[in-house]
Amino acid sequence: MHQYAVEISLTRPATARELDRARRRMPFAANADRTRLMTVHSGTSPGRALHRLRRRLDDVLPIDVLTTYYPDRDGRVLLNVGLPQDLHALIRREAAASGRRPRDVLGERITTGLARERRERRHRLESQLQGLLAQHTPQDVLACAAALLASTPDCVNPPSPRRSPRCHRGTR
Repeated sequence: MHQYAVEISLTRPATARELDRARRRMPFAANADRTRLMTVHSGTSPGRALHRLRRRLDDVLPIDVLTTYYPDRDGRVLLNVGLPQDLHALIRREAAASGRRPRDVLGERITTGLARERRERRHRLESQLQGLLAQHTPQDVLACAAALLASTPDCVNPPSPRRSPRCHRGTR
């Protein structure tokens, strides 16, 4: 059996009690807000490792998605998504009607949803930028964005006119 690094995304922050119960079953590391966990799990394949991990922890943690952390040879990560029975049945029916596998139908839906979310985020960003550009010069917007990205407070507290803003971390 091989070892696979797995990221566990939770539907909500895990309670201290849930984390304690899960740690009795296997070791893992949790992020600060307790919504994502990392572990290493064995399996004959990445899919089997995710399946075994879900079976082991599903009753003690509010698991949303399990993901292989490192991409495979084709650059893809494997997802294990727990679906409600009615949604699972709908995907199976759609797959049967189209002559495809349920995981292909689900993969297409996820890809379509991610592409739609990407378009919507870009549209929101463009709308917000248009609003900023209606009130500020492009140079001011760009300088403010650069200052924020460089983690300096120059955008919130503009430098005095005698000094030029510096966009390097740790300088003023």
